[in-house]
Amino acid sequence: MSVITIDRVSRWYGNVVAVNDVTMQIGPGITGLLGPNGAGKSTLISMMAGFLPPSSGTVTIDGQATWRNESIYSRIGLVPEREGMYEVVTGWELVLANARLHKLPNPERAARHAIETVDMGQAQDRGIATYSKGMKQRIKVATALVHDPAVLLLDEPFNGMDPRQRLHLMDLLHRMSEGGRSVLFSSHILEEVEQLAATIQVMVAGRHAASGNFREIRRLMTNKPHQYTIRSSDDRRLASALVSDVSTSSVQLRSGSNGAGGQGESSLHVEAVDVARFVRVLPWMAQQTGVRLLEVSPTDESLESVFSYLVNRS
Repeated sequence: MSVITIDRVSRWYGNVVAVNDVTMQIGPGITGLLGPNGAGKSTLISMMAGFLPPSSGTVTIDGQATWRNESIYSRIGLVPEREGMYEVVTGWELVLANARLHKLPNPERAARHAIETVDMGQAQDRGIATYSKGMKQRIKVATALVHDPAVLLLDEPFNGMDPRQRLHLMDLLHRMSEGGRSVLFSSHILEEVEQLAATIQVMVAGRHAASGNFREIRRLMTNKPHQYTIRSSDDRRLASALVSDVSTSSVQLRSGSNGAGGQGESSLHVEAVDVARFVRVLPWMAQQTGVRLLEVSPTDESLESVFSYLVNRS
């Protein structure tokens, strides 16, 4: 069983900071690295795999630095997000070549086992150029597993897979983790992480925003203040009622423009800190004040807004 330790790691490219002072530990079992696109997940995985040096801080596996340490490559299996592959060869030839590069005692047997593990035996003799995106993903997983690594790193592994392929890979990763491996996969889709990961590490804008199990992360997200845009028959009267209620932390009246220098429709911008109470009292207040609700729309339900909240609270 192996442990990846990331200690105050940063990585920058000129003036661009891709990873900013991240500290976390990845142990046996399945860990989900969750964050929106551009959060720094791929950069962090590249440093874990030893393909990219940290600008500061250290990345180690069982106490050994990953950068410029060829001895650890036999313990790491990497499935990169990029689809760049040698499409002129067959799936069998690609996996076998990787087995030989690892100098395995019986590369043919190892390649055959890895291909069967990802259910690609029937397509192993076809050229990779003829594979679908999901098939390419699976053959990449086979190359990562061929040397039976203790650490498996997968960058957005479910991209392009159909539902059956996704379920197969999820089952495979569960089996890998049950054997004592440390499995980390990145995703920007919360549902994928929920189904697989015992531990979740949240990244956004290069920073480590939160960590815990799914329930803990979901609780943090639920506690996030929610923002709504409301249009009504009398925004000022409704604002006066809402601003005094404990369910809201901010109520702003915003005037619209009709684009010709005049005033258009106004609206209320409300930040609710107790969403359950807010959705109950809003229609009651409207009724009590004689105001008709014309529109109630959430304005910050994207994953990016949730992740940004987690970063700002950390």
